Amino acid sequence: MPNKVQQSSRSSQDLLNIEEIRDGVAILKNKGMRVVLMASSINFGLKSQEEQDAIISQYQSFLNSLDFSIQFFITSRDLDIRPYTDMLRDRAEQETEELLRIQTNEYIDFIQNFIETERIVSKAFYIVIPFDPAVVSMNKGGLSGLFSFGKKKTVEVANEDFEEKKSQLFQRADTISQGLSGIGVRTAALNTEELIELYYRLYNPDEARQGLSPQTGQTQ
Repeated sequence: MPNKVQQSSRSSQDLLNIEEIRDGVAILKNKGMRVVLMASSINFGLKSQEEQDAIISQYQSFLNSLDFSIQFFITSRDLDIRPYTDMLRDRAEQETEELLRIQTNEYIDFIQNFIETERIVSKAFYIVIPFDPAVVSMNKGGLSGLFSFGKKKTVEVANEDFEEKKSQLFQRADTISQGLSGIGVRTAALNTEELIELYYRLYNPDEARQGLSPQTGQTQ
């Protein structure tokens, strides 16, 4: 009998518009393809006014140079620092110097008191790059169909194979990476396992918060 995690995973898969993930590419049910880049952040608030203006100008020029759409999204999750405090506690117990042991324990108390009053959040920044098949709309009713909102049938026009589409998709990814590098943002494409992990955590936040694996439902 399937357990709760497996049932939850199946429910999430029903909601996803993803057919499969292969070679670092998410393939949608309509045969569209997506590559996801993880992006670094920059300390914009610490820049001078001139530097901020230059970054905004370069970013605007970068966006205007694109001939395809992209999507930016940010994930936020509470940061669990218990492994860090557990490690400090172990070190304190092994410390032979009394003063260092006292200071370490005081530092642990400070961290615990701090996280009780302040929420510590970890943020990650992503860029979704699309490559969709060419489609045409077919309506019954001749020319009148051009001006109606009747039911449309989507037909794939392009018949390129996966490798050709993937090549064009990663060319777009390179364009994004080069454009953002000009303002100090580093990017890296997520591989297959990282994409699975990302979608799993997005659609199964409770299980992900417990550290469950998307493949087995067991604690990682």
